[in-house]
Amino acid sequence: MRRDALLTAMVAAMSLLCVGGAVAKPLVFTGIRLIDGRSAQPIEDAVLVVDGARIVAAGPRAAVAVPSDAEIRDLHGRTIMPGLISDHSHVGIVQGVDVGAQNYTRENILAQLKAYTDRGVTTVMALGLNGAIMPEVRAEAHAGRIPGADLFGVDRGIGVPNGGPPQAMIRVSADQLFRPADAEEGREAVRAMKARGTDMVKLWLDDFGGSVPARMQPAVYAAVIDEAHRLGLRVAAHVHDLEDARAVTKAGVDVLAHGVRDKPVDADMIALLKAHDTWYIATLALDEATFAYADAPAWAQTPFVRGALAPALKARFDDPAWQRETRASAKAQAARDSLAMNLANLKRLSDAGVRIGFGTDSGAAPERVPGVAEHRELALMVQAGFTPMQALITATSRAADLLDLADRGSLEVGRRADLVVLAADPSEDIANSAQIVEVWRGGRQQAVASGATP
Repeated sequence: MRRDALLTAMVAAMSLLCVGGAVAKPLVFTGIRLIDGRSAQPIEDAVLVVDGARIVAAGPRAAVAVPSDAEIRDLHGRTIMPGLISDHSHVGIVQGVDVGAQNYTRENILAQLKAYTDRGVTTVMALGLNGAIMPEVRAEAHAGRIPGADLFGVDRGIGVPNGGPPQAMIRVSADQLFRPADAEEGREAVRAMKARGTDMVKLWLDDFGGSVPARMQPAVYAAVIDEAHRLGLRVAAHVHDLEDARAVTKAGVDVLAHGVRDKPVDADMIALLKAHDTWYIATLALDEATFAYADAPAWAQTPFVRGALAPALKARFDDPAWQRETRASAKAQAARDSLAMNLANLKRLSDAGVRIGFGTDSGAAPERVPGVAEHRELALMVQAGFTPMQALITATSRAADLLDLADRGSLEVGRRADLVVLAADPSEDIANSAQIVEVWRGGRQQAVASGATP
């Protein structure tokens, strides 16, 4: 190698160690309140040691040896928790108030991944409706070559001809969704997704409250689930109603991607979910977002939220006519009813020992704002009866477990240094999860956009 080329390579290597907040020697956070993502209570006066991309020690001050060559950062009064993980979000669907295939661009996806990390979400599963550039962007995110959240994704997803998800709602192109007409076409769709390296399979089962004329037939979703499992892939299902959730769980689905919102879950459904070891993602924030911004609650007026809104979306939310029409709409009332049922069902399932994941459907519609929706989900989980710590554990280590990610989700030895530094304690008040001071991903401090912190 020529000398100048060697020097260039050395400089590049040094940059990887120094740019973006990464450190070439161990970094020690002292005096912190540590929420590790697994323990039922925070650890007071704790120490966290990061070396490169990984955590090498974490715990009470008396139990952690500080490396002699470490950089020490005293953060008394601060809380550190793991980065949030969304098991159900979307990218590239929305831009401002517009929805459609024209938004599935590299620039827009990167901006949304950055928006997630600005608000403490460090890993995102884009659960379907993804186009051809997904593998490329995902690889760059995994390698840490782009700012923003790490990205996993369902390749396209499997919907229904003349059915869900409604094209009038999502406006995606043909390369973002399969709509198999029969069981064999369903199997072919799964094989195509496997060939492109999908992380999971997604199917849309229901008829969206009767708004579309067809729903997925049992023979099709049974074939999709069977083929996915044969190829080593897990399947998540979009559902709304109890009977659809029951049917697809019996067929062997791995994840219910939304909560049951039409009826109370019964003992049979609880037993079924536990017998099949099925994960349940409530997406409480989905229904709340349908009406909440029209109600203009105090949380929606904070800089944390307002700073996340695109100008066109902010103008919509501030429009008195839009507020009146939304509040009076049948859609808003249906969403209020769905949310109430979802809250009750989530608490009952959690108390019964069903495996609960964390997701919001953020990014699928303009009002489901990336990064904001995740903090609303935490608040709604507490409203449902979770303690703040139970909500945080669900949104970190358990969300990682759902995605089979053993390298993140908790601040333990060997895990990725994906962490959020907070100015206040979310175990006392879940709203403090938005009091973000710093965000780190893979041991590198991320630049946080103005307005991301309160």
